[in-house]
Amino acid sequence: MFWQWQRPLALPAQVGRGWAIGLGAGIAWLASWPALAHHALGGRLPATGWEGFLSGLAHPVIGPDHLAFVVAIGLIAAGQPWRYGIPLGFVLAGLVGTGIHLAGWDPLGLTELAIACSIVLFGLLLVQSRQIPSWLLLLWGSLAGLFHGYAYAEAIIGAEPMPWLGYLLGLSTVQYGVALLALWAAETWAERIPGLIRSAGWMIAIVGAIFLTLAVVSS
Repeated sequence: MFWQWQRPLALPAQVGRGWAIGLGAGIAWLASWPALAHHALGGRLPATGWEGFLSGLAHPVIGPDHLAFVVAIGLIAAGQPWRYGIPLGFVLAGLVGTGIHLAGWDPLGLTELAIACSIVLFGLLLVQSRQIPSWLLLLWGSLAGLFHGYAYAEAIIGAEPMPWLGYLLGLSTVQYGVALLALWAAETWAERIPGLIRSAGWMIAIVGAIFLTLAVVSS
């Protein structure tokens, strides 16, 4: 993977571990919130296209489980031949998952459990050092996207077409933007700070484990 490469100007490993631990601690702290119902509008359905857009922008940001996965898929795409396609596959599959829920279908049982497992999986993939084929990351990321997108739809069930179209636009924009930001950070800093990606992977896996525990307890 990209972070296996070495550069002569490497910062101490303690800096990378400290930075990643701080980031992960912030995400874990967010995970302890009462979830804000995963709504940017305080639980109220968006009534306009603009409100739908704002709700879509906020959903993966105020939902620490979704945020952790979006960051993870951006980090793991760094240095891959399909580095822009891997997070894009997740985003597009998320739209499909949202559409499945809006259509009233219920083929994706145990959604929260699957989401938590996806976070743990991608966190652990970041920890290990073996090269993973791009097509496999695309496949796994897209499968995870179906479940994440299915959960996203809860914010707009019952809304009119314009608000949920705005929601889907905002949701896609922010997810791909956050993933690309994480990808850029990995390609910019991971080679200079040894252990950065691995430490971030452990923190993401811990966040996933927290949500996995909550999903099991509540199921």
